[in-house]
Amino acid sequence: MSDLEQFRAETRAWLEANCPEEMRQPLKSQADHCWGGRKWQFQSDAQKVWMERMADKGWTAPQWPKEYGGGGLSPEEAEVLAEEMKRINARTPVSNFGFWMLGPALLKFGSEELKRQHLPPICRGEIRWCQGYSEPNAGSDLASLQTRAEDKGDHFLVNGQKIWTSYADKADWIFCLVRTDPNASKHNGISFALFDMESEGVSTRPIELISGESPFCETFFDDVKVGKDQIVGELNRGWDVAKYLLTHERNNIGGEPPGFLKGRALGPLAAEHVGTEHGKLADGALRADIARLEIDQMAFQALVGKIREEAEAGQGVGAQSAVLKYYGTELNKRRYEVMMDALGAEGLEWESERTMGGLYAREWLRSKGNSIEGGTSEVMLGIVSKRLLGLPDA
Repeated sequence: MSDLEQFRAETRAWLEANCPEEMRQPLKSQADHCWGGRKWQFQSDAQKVWMERMADKGWTAPQWPKEYGGGGLSPEEAEVLAEEMKRINARTPVSNFGFWMLGPALLKFGSEELKRQHLPPICRGEIRWCQGYSEPNAGSDLASLQTRAEDKGDHFLVNGQKIWTSYADKADWIFCLVRTDPNASKHNGISFALFDMESEGVSTRPIELISGESPFCETFFDDVKVGKDQIVGELNRGWDVAKYLLTHERNNIGGEPPGFLKGRALGPLAAEHVGTEHGKLADGALRADIARLEIDQMAFQALVGKIREEAEAGQGVGAQSAVLKYYGTELNKRRYEVMMDALGAEGLEWESERTMGGLYAREWLRSKGNSIEGGTSEVMLGIVSKRLLGLPDA
């Protein structure tokens, strides 16, 4: 037996023994996804146990170094772990922006002190992060941001506003782009700062969406003190960190369908709601739409796997993240459109118990934002045209 086969056998045995049965069931709502953090309320003992057991193994961040709380796994071992978790339908034990975005940026740009301060609590699910990037007048043109950090000797004083800050009202800390040199060109003079959301002068206001939920917030900073030791990378070179982080954000948004449809097949869902008594779909067009979507999804996941392998081999992702983000989000919106067809009239239900309090319709509406967050589809196409296809500017 090879070392990798031995690892698979041991991993399979450990997961079977340690993953609670409840954590092998499909997600029914956002509350079933464990975000972690100081404010998180576990939905059940099983959810808490599963997070703690995986954190003890370092498998909440399988490839991060062990000294920072990760599992220290090789890319091949991490792939085996993912396959074995999928085999038993195990839920992700805990995940938030600390894992998806900040962690990789800290590993590349952070000082040793910052890594040891922030990475282990992320792995243990103790800290939940939010992202302070977009501003009312700096969205797609992010480098125009105006939130400023004034040097006060032993600290910075931050003033300004961010918008579309996902889960800012639930987060413990924020990674935030601030302008530390107002006289520099717009891509320079920006720094990447970390600070506690309970700091004096930080306030948030939820933005209600058409779905009736408020994952996004306006975030305000009024004379917020930020220690100079909480700057990631070089002072005034935060744009380098920001660009690197955005590739991970776009990979995450585009890489897998978010929401409760993640890991669910649309065929059985359609058969349950609009199928015959024998569990079959009489609508040939709907069958074809589902089959076409699933084939496209498999082809896309093959592309995702190829690009990840290239990244793990040191080739980097670069502008290919724009391809993943664009196609992945457009594919996910299409997935929810087909889901609404598959649900029939029940897809329009807003409050009924059978539709889990209108979850289907709410998630469909929420999916519309996928092509805006993390960079609009139009911006992604612009990146593809210039940096991958070499087309001239319009």
